[in-house]
Amino acid sequence: MESIKDLYKIGMGPSSSHTIGPHKASSMFAAKHPEAASYRVTLYGSLAATGRGHMTDKALMLGLQPKEVDIVWRADIVPEYHTNGMLFEAMDGSGNVTADWMVYSVGGGYLSEGPDGLLLNGVKSDLYGRNKMTDILDFIENEGLSFWEYVQFHEGDDIWDYLRDVWKVMCESVEAGLDMEGRLPGPLRLRSKAKQYYTRGLNMHDQLKAYALVCAYSLAVSEQNARGGIVVTAPTCGSCGVIPGVLYYMKKEYGCSDMDILKALATAGLVGNIIRHNASISGAEVGCQGEIGSACSMAAAAVTQLLGGTPHQIEYAAEMGMEHNLGLTCDPIGGYVLIPCIERNPIAALRAVDVSFYSMVSDGNHLISFDKVIDTMKRTGKDIPSLYKETSGGGLAAIDYDRSKLP
Repeated sequence: MESIKDLYKIGMGPSSSHTIGPHKASSMFAAKHPEAASYRVTLYGSLAATGRGHMTDKALMLGLQPKEVDIVWRADIVPEYHTNGMLFEAMDGSGNVTADWMVYSVGGGYLSEGPDGLLLNGVKSDLYGRNKMTDILDFIENEGLSFWEYVQFHEGDDIWDYLRDVWKVMCESVEAGLDMEGRLPGPLRLRSKAKQYYTRGLNMHDQLKAYALVCAYSLAVSEQNARGGIVVTAPTCGSCGVIPGVLYYMKKEYGCSDMDILKALATAGLVGNIIRHNASISGAEVGCQGEIGSACSMAAAAVTQLLGGTPHQIEYAAEMGMEHNLGLTCDPIGGYVLIPCIERNPIAALRAVDVSFYSMVSDGNHLISFDKVIDTMKRTGKDIPSLYKETSGGGLAAIDYDRSKLP
């Protein structure tokens, strides 16, 4: 498995596969072909179907500026390798193609040139020899390690500096989102709700207050993402509010130290890496279970560790976080990361807290392992028709709605 640094990416919302990946690819292509008079980018499959709503065009032009960019939308062509295909072409002054590059945005900001493997900043990486939770559990039990120590063992001490930057951006996105009001971008005319939830939550008591604050913190990040703000893929932009929502709550209400939070992020990153390596975190490939389900699983592991859970209890929480999101479709209305995307983040954050508590009152023993659930998620994703995988053509995306009745 690769470094968790490649899972937690800091970048522009609202979609890791539709903005961070394309922006990274366009910047790489521009750097390689600076002599071009102009560029042409053909978007295929899901990138073309929902790219406008996800600000893909803006991300591409940002990476290729200041040259002229012609974007061609071909939703009717779905590449066999991955639905998020991009063909970059460099043009001379006469409009002739001087260079081209086919690349795929495969989720979480990752790029791939095809079956030969992932590009991670242009370099393939394999830091972790073990890629199954069962094998990792056996190893850390034999060595007397925790999950976060296992991450440190493979990543090195500099992982803490990287995660410190990640945590800083997460906190900034929560706090900025709580200060924002008004409409979110796009034609759906949705209004921000995070500040409202936060204000109301402060006047509630006990468990209701806790739930309201978790929702507010998670909403704040998700709404920042919808604005095209700077967020952390955790593991994607579409699910970026889940982990910050629960961790910000744990810091504020439980008094968890920043170092404890960083250790929880390390454990959550390991969980996300296992999912990405053995299945997928791409909504275009396996549906929203790969995004929200993965984020819920990661957050559940992080909270359980912060509450003092054992490795087996952490694994159990992570397993439940994904198990109860199996089959979740990716069907954004109009292709915008708004409905149902934003609402799913606080709901997944609450579920992560709930399954964490559930695992903490158990002894950690359970029938279905985390690895089996991830294998199931992968098979389920393959079985889900493409209409329900980020094409904006099925599920909720296909319903008629009255804009005048939207909040």
